[in-house]
This record gives sequence, structure tokens and C-alpha cells, in this order.
Amino acid sequence: MPKKFYSNGKLLLSGEYAILDGALGLAIPTKHGQSLKVSDLDSGTIQWTSFDEKREMWFQAEFDLESLEIKTASDENVGQTLVQLFSEARLQNPDFLSKSSGVAIETHLGFPRSWGLGTSSTLINNMANWAQVDAYQLLWNAFGGSGYDIACAQHNSPITYQLQDDSPKVTEVVFDPPFKESLYFVHLNQKQNSKEAIAAYRKQEFDKKDLIRDISSLTEKMVNAATLQEFQSLMEQHEVIMSNVLQIPTVKSELFLDYSGAIKSLGAWGGDFVLAAGNEDSLYYFNNKGYNTVIPFSKMVL
Repeated sequence: MPKKFYSNGKLLLSGEYAILDGALGLAIPTKHGQSLKVSDLDSGTIQWTSFDEKREMWFQAEFDLESLEIKTASDENVGQTLVQLFSEARLQNPDFLSKSSGVAIETHLGFPRSWGLGTSSTLINNMANWAQVDAYQLLWNAFGGSGYDIACAQHNSPITYQLQDDSPKVTEVVFDPPFKESLYFVHLNQKQNSKEAIAAYRKQEFDKKDLIRDISSLTEKMVNAATLQEFQSLMEQHEVIMSNVLQIPTVKSELFLDYSGAIKSLGAWGGDFVLAAGNEDSLYYFNNKGYNTVIPFSKMVL
């Protein structure tokens, strides 16, 4: 019987960048995720096929089961990434695939790859479950990052996430605000490279203790915000703080200066989704500006 695994996608509502240094962040698992199916073969190889949300193949490769060398790959970079993950999984669990004569792997995304909802993190969590290794260690040893995306992959409710002494502290929270019908996720029609964005953040000079304190405080207030007006104010405060740290203009001042509500970047600034708080006219506002992927809060959050 094939083995099947599934992981949730992710969005970070507060704490971007600062979460790397220990700030408290609010994150949500999404209704869109990724599945992985493993079937046994007698080929002496790992045959890998990845499908997108339209069930169209976007990657295919074959690896030698023992050496993990790439035999064929439709994208060499993706192939090398998988070699890295397999190698790290074997380091953590030497028995992984040791008794196998070959496997066929299928992955299926539930969202467009350009959305930035966790194509990599959902894959890593699925592979960790399959290999019976620690997903956080698999992420950190292979790629780096805070790990909040792994926490979202594993939880079915909103969470707060914080690194304490390099260990993840994950707390499930109730985040079902009475004003949720006024919250929208807007895709900026471009993908942001997280590694490059993190590297740029690391180059900035600022007081980390102040940043961690301020962002953590805003996160706690966002979780408990009772009104849309209060939540919008917290969004704007968060944007100002991170704009000053990153030395980058806020997304609202750059793209949506005439928007009447609040807009907050999510994750790496400059791409993927932003969070917009407004009214029923928000959908038309963004559509008229050419942003056609506008998803209401209730249709995104698991």
C-alpha cells in the first residue's frame, strides 16, 4: 500500500524577519497545502514526479537509490535540493530507505507555486514524516530559516511561534476576529526569494532587543484585537517598525497609497501576499489595480 502524507501551507501575519532573532510571531496554516505519496518499486531508483494545483507535472527526476546521484532531472537545481534533503534525512535516520529496492514519489500542490504558501516547507515536513526524522532539523540543516512554516505544516489552527534558545515554542491560539470579513490576502503578482531577503535583513544594523520586544508586543495585541480599527493600527505600527529596520518603504506607500484601509507585508517584503484590512470595496480596489488574486480571510485560513 502506498504511504501518504499531507502538510498545511503557511502565512506569517506578524513577526517577519524579527522572528529569526526570537520575536513572537502570529502564523496561520492555510487551507491549501501539499501531499506526498510513496509507492514501492523494484527499480533500484527513486522516481520523483511533482504536480501543481492544476495536476500538471512541473518537475520530474530519477535518483540512484544508494548513492542518491541524479540520473535525470527536468530541473537540475530542484534535483540538487532533493538530493540535499534525502542526504540530510539519511544522516538523521540511517535506516531511511536502507531496506528499499526503489520508490516512486508523487507530490501534489494545492496552490500555485508563485503564491509562496510553503512549497518547500510542506515538502520538508512530508519528507520528515516519511523518513521519521525531525522536520525542524531537516529544515535548519538543509536550508535554514525560523521554522514557523514547519509549525504551520503540523498544526491545524493559528499559532504563535517563537525561538527560545534555538528551540521552537509553538502555542495554538484562537484567532477568529469578529472583523475577519474585512481581512483579505492580496497576491502581489511576484515571488520573493526568502534567502535573499533574509540576507538583506542580516546586513542591517539595529537594536535587536528593542525590535524583539516591540514586535512581540504587537503580536500579542494582534491576537487579542477586538476591533478592526485597533487591528489596522497594529498592522500600521508593525509596518513602520520593519520599514525603519529594513530601510525599505512600506508596501502601501509604494503601491497602494490611495487605499483607505491598512496594508501589511507578510513574510519577505516585496513579493507574495500582503494582508489588507478594509471594507467590501477592497476587492474592487485591488482588481482595478491589476491584482486579481484577492482571497478573503475565511477562504485562506484553515
